[in-house]
Amino acid sequence: MQAPAIGGVQAPRGGGQTIRLSRGASLADFADKIGANPASLVQIMLHLGEMVTATQSVNEETLQLLAAELDYNLLVVSPEEEDRELLESFDIEFGEDEGDEGDLVARPPVVTVMGHVDHGKTKLLDAIRHTNEVAREAGGITQHIGAYQIATEHEGEDRKITFIDTPGHEAFTAMRARGAKVTDIAVLVVAADDGVKPQTIEALNHAQAADVPIVVAVNKVDKEGADPNKVRAQLTEYGLVAEEYGGTTMFVDISAKNGTGIDNLLEAILLTADAELDLRANPTMDAQGVAIEAHLDKGRGPVATVLVQRGTLRVGDSIVCGEAFGRVRALLDDNGKLIDEADPSRPVLVLGLTAVPGAGDNFIVVTDDRMARQIAQQRAARKRIADMARSGRRRTLEELFSEMEKGQVDELKLIIKGDVSGSVEALEDALLKIDVGDEVRLRVLHRAVGAITEYDVNLAVADDNAVIIGFNVRPEVRARDLAEREGVDIRYYSVIYQAIEEIEAALKGMLKPEFEEVQMGTAEVREVFKVPKIGNIAGALVRSGTIVRNSKARLIRGGVVISDNLTVSSLRRFKDDATEVREGYECGIGVGYNDIKLDDVIETFEMREKPRV
Repeated sequence: MQAPAIGGVQAPRGGGQTIRLSRGASLADFADKIGANPASLVQIMLHLGEMVTATQSVNEETLQLLAAELDYNLLVVSPEEEDRELLESFDIEFGEDEGDEGDLVARPPVVTVMGHVDHGKTKLLDAIRHTNEVAREAGGITQHIGAYQIATEHEGEDRKITFIDTPGHEAFTAMRARGAKVTDIAVLVVAADDGVKPQTIEALNHAQAADVPIVVAVNKVDKEGADPNKVRAQLTEYGLVAEEYGGTTMFVDISAKNGTGIDNLLEAILLTADAELDLRANPTMDAQGVAIEAHLDKGRGPVATVLVQRGTLRVGDSIVCGEAFGRVRALLDDNGKLIDEADPSRPVLVLGLTAVPGAGDNFIVVTDDRMARQIAQQRAARKRIADMARSGRRRTLEELFSEMEKGQVDELKLIIKGDVSGSVEALEDALLKIDVGDEVRLRVLHRAVGAITEYDVNLAVADDNAVIIGFNVRPEVRARDLAEREGVDIRYYSVIYQAIEEIEAALKGMLKPEFEEVQMGTAEVREVFKVPKIGNIAGALVRSGTIVRNSKARLIRGGVVISDNLTVSSLRRFKDDATEVREGYECGIGVGYNDIKLDDVIETFEMREKPRV
């Protein structure tokens, strides 16, 4: 292998060879893969204009830059593949049913309800479950995912359907995408009086990306101005052609408020499941599935809503879910009743975890608590390294010099605490997408589920008085007292878009004001008067606008600026002092500059702050 000198540094060249690295790998990891000295790679990166230490976790872009320079093909392992390799090291296969074909039995379909905000998704589930979920939601907007299983009769047979309710606000895009990943069928709710909206298309894209069949529920057909046929026509543009138009998508007209058409919708779901899907799972294997939601319960500790996808989850099982692990102490169904086990496609509340998992984390049942702890700890370590690489912003030498010259970029630091992990994650995702330019940055120091603690307040104090955001949570008594003593700003929200709007306003408030020059008036010099002890005064005719005393001015001769940064120090009309002289009037102007000639132009202006858009 040839070892060419790059910037005077010897390094082995790859010759197109492919190397695999995990997310957040360091230059030392890269050097280990190619048999090089880490110090030489640090020097090469310096030659490329990047300041990186040998042990620092770096992002994929930096690793690709180095790989291209050394002629290697770099493959950064995806989080899913990374997790699969981790589980394989423990002889666990996730995502596949064990056993023979004969071990598989039919399971209920998992249905995700999606659509535009306020089109009636939660009302529909409310009608299906005969409960009242809408009244519990702040602002009438679903704030986090819920999962429910209902029973219905289909062709003389009792059948079950599991429903997942995903939030409707655009800030929950990441959670809605997760909802599509765990689902078998997507129900797209579209209001007949409102038609197809941007979030309708967004939800449709998620469902199509997950490659799941779609059933369209045309809601609010009983309202004045409702036009179900318009909805059918609009959705044909996006590839959803109704059966009555010769297509394959089932459209069902419903009124969630009055409860009409609900049975037809359930029948359409089961018909779609039977016709297009082979929904079977092995109930005898160790359970596997996904966390739909999780939160910290004051009396019960970490609580997670999980959807069992294969196998049977039982009380007493050792479980690992994302970075959380534990032994299942209790299982509760969607009605809050204690149950002993949960079979495939059943959503249950799990008690007994050591920490709050993230919404969308997969869970597995393992042989013992020791294995569960090891998997959770390795997952946490890998995620921490990947987060360090992502949050560590690449800075070139030019950027470093630039920052030294103009001072550091202003930064708003946040600590986010919420009631459920899905909401915390979605809020962070939405806040980090706020763009107010390069002058101000937003950084999330810490995010977690549960009440605001003394740790959060101390972290805010230690890190230049960061702002704490409480989403549906409040501080503990001692934390509140500490925050008052230290002057830490704690903001409380129950609806996510209010938090986004306020933080965006705060970021814009941190921006340094931008000024623009506004011309006030021009005056043409007609005569020059010499005044003892004062100097030359211009006898002038105001050609445009208004000449105002004490305004800034410049002297222009033949279209060329002769002197800038002058001030109208004296302004007179005949023998009287004037504060301003309007267009068409003559006046005497003193600008503290003696080289004034006939036909010169005095231009006055002021600097006004530009409003931020």
